[in-house]
Amino acid sequence: MSRTRRIATISIFSIAATALIAPAPAQQGGVDAPSGKSLSATMDVYVFPKAGQDTSQQSQDEVTCYEWAVGNVGTDPFELSTKSQEDAAKAEQEMKQAEEAGKGDAARGAVRGAAAGALIGEIASDDAGSGAAYGAAAGLIRGRRSRARSQQEAEQAAESRAESREQATSEQLLNFKKAFSVCLEAKDYMVKY
Repeated sequence: MSRTRRIATISIFSIAATALIAPAPAQQGGVDAPSGKSLSATMDVYVFPKAGQDTSQQSQDEVTCYEWAVGNVGTDPFELSTKSQEDAAKAEQEMKQAEEAGKGDAARGAVRGAAAGALIGEIASDDAGSGAAYGAAAGLIRGRRSRARSQQEAEQAAESRAESREQATSEQLLNFKKAFSVCLEAKDYMVKY
């Protein structure tokens, strides 16, 4: 997978996580946020009042269940939004570091190859210069291959860590939604997420 494609994949994961976790609504005593969205709607949880609860009662129940879910799961979905953005920045930094992996391998390979080639050329034909030139060329090629391998391994490791962090955040959000939903269902709402 190319570097650009990896960064695009990581960016898509980060955007998806950020879209799942909206910014925290401004709560005013349990009433709907100024944006007009209920607390559940900001988290893409659909709630229907089965017992005919009014909007004000639903808002109060959602706040109560939100606090209960945070306390029981230990995760606040609005803090996960911040964490998701931090994870995306960390993934980008790790990918930049992966680009630097193996830097200098080509030069080191050329120097080592030249030294070995000079020694072999001197022993074989009393021509250390030709041996050094051939050795430097071979060492340069080997060094470039080593750098490419190091970069690829570092990029794969960075991508794996980013995916792991993304999966952990998604699981935390899912666990929160389950707890939030259980509480609302106990208060006689139908809930889907």
